[in-house]
Amino acid sequence: MSGFKSTERYIASRDLEVAVNAAVALQRPLLVKGEPGTGKTVLAQEVAAALGYPLVEWHVKSTTKAQQGLYEYDAVSRLRDSQLGDPKVADIANYIVRGKLWDAFDADEPQVVLIDEIDKADIEFPNDLLLELDRMQFFVYETRRTVAAKHRPVVIITSNNEKELPDAFLRRCFFHYIRFPDRATMERIVEAHYPGLQHELAREALNVFFQVREVPGLKKKPATSELLDWLKLLMIEDLPPEALRSREPHLVIPPLHGALLKNEQDVHLFERLAFLNRRGA
Repeated sequence: MSGFKSTERYIASRDLEVAVNAAVALQRPLLVKGEPGTGKTVLAQEVAAALGYPLVEWHVKSTTKAQQGLYEYDAVSRLRDSQLGDPKVADIANYIVRGKLWDAFDADEPQVVLIDEIDKADIEFPNDLLLELDRMQFFVYETRRTVAAKHRPVVIITSNNEKELPDAFLRRCFFHYIRFPDRATMERIVEAHYPGLQHELAREALNVFFQVREVPGLKKKPATSELLDWLKLLMIEDLPPEALRSREPHLVIPPLHGALLKNEQDVHLFERLAFLNRRGA
């Protein structure tokens, strides 16, 4: 088994490489925070590929309960089958629906488990997983059976920092915050995704991108994923670098800005800036 390193498609900082390998060595969940679009979810896919492990993805929603990751008892189906006289109702195990963690625990080889956007769920969600992630086992009350991990999975947990996570949960994790890439790192990321991109276009696009991020009052700063989408559109539309380099007042809003600006508040902010620039011209 080899450790995790940057790949041709995923540019990781040295700190992130160290964090991943430390979490694996310590057998602790890796908690990764950072603004949306900085590659937290993709990290789990790259770690799984680097370690040669299958990936189990559990995408958390606001309604997700921790129990769903372990198992659920389908009492409704059992009641319906009992009314129909189905003989399988005699075995309650037929109505136990395995969750993502059960699948990972029961696998015959180590897995990478992604618990994605844990901060979307109720505040009790992380607390409800403390024991299971610590001991790597859980008890199925309906069948009176303990499910223990055959191989301890590598657990990667992502958070967009929408809410604070409990201290008891944080203590059990190895933590890493993905800082937003600097200009040099972003150039490497762009090159990794679009190796044939015209150098001048890439330079002007990055100029505009970082200028947009610096505009005060933005509700949602564009991140790496938005930049990559925008660059793809620029190439599809075959826009010349001059279209981005222009400093005309009416071009304050970048071309194809819908890939960069994700809400009407930020679009209106740029429209007001354009209006003020025209008045000042």
